[in-house]
Amino acid sequence: MIDSVISRIYEVMVILYAISIVLYFFDYFYKQVKIRRVAFWLVSIVWVMQTLFLVLYIFEMKRFPVLSLIEGVYFYAWLLITISIILHCIVRVDLPVFFINFLGFIFVTIHLFAPDYVQYPLRESLVSEMLIIHISFAMVSYATFTIAFVFSVLYLILYKLLKGKKYSKLWSRLPSLQQLSKWVNGSILIGNPLFLISIILGLEWAFLTLEGLSIIDAKIIGSFIIFVIYLMILILHHRGKITAIQYSWAQIYTFLLVVINFFLGSKLSSFHLWF
Repeated sequence: MIDSVISRIYEVMVILYAISIVLYFFDYFYKQVKIRRVAFWLVSIVWVMQTLFLVLYIFEMKRFPVLSLIEGVYFYAWLLITISIILHCIVRVDLPVFFINFLGFIFVTIHLFAPDYVQYPLRESLVSEMLIIHISFAMVSYATFTIAFVFSVLYLILYKLLKGKKYSKLWSRLPSLQQLSKWVNGSILIGNPLFLISIILGLEWAFLTLEGLSIIDAKIIGSFIIFVIYLMILILHHRGKITAIQYSWAQIYTFLLVVINFFLGSKLSSFHLWF
């Protein structure tokens, strides 16, 4: 019973950590104080939970957890979160805080998947459920990519209607161009970091549970390429290097790559059955 509760708490901690990273990513582009504040409090909650796990381990083992590689990984992750909180409170630097937390997330999940992680008997259950989280995050990111695709198509339609002065009551229920562009941005700002987190979780699970896995896999390579493309599109649009029309077309073409990677990449993959 206690082990089950601990495993649930650890899962919640990882999910909260992932959400905070998404919010920090969103804040980097839009500079929203409320979003940054929520991200900070989520990281603070994660830090409290990690600290409790650390203290419980010290009491259980009667020593400080740094004598093995996996113990060092966990302590290192805890230090990274601690540093990110200090930087947020004192120096208030956004981008370094985001990258530090992203690295911390990677080490937290490495600690979870590590073969000699023996503190909790339900490790196999945790690993299985983290695979479910990997798939769930991938599905959520695919959904946000789809939403961005739909809004991009609507943006191009509305732009053409307004430019050709063919706007009528039939299209009166469409949002404004500014709203459509904002929703496209929001969808990608949420979906792309979730997509990267999903890739990382999937890779960690695969390397630690599958024998003879090669990183030269069609689905893995395709997913990383898609993440980089979406990121570059966001950065170029944010810096004003591409127009709104080019931005919408880029979203449409990239979504086609997502569809190709989802179906063809899964078929060519050596271990992906579907996702």
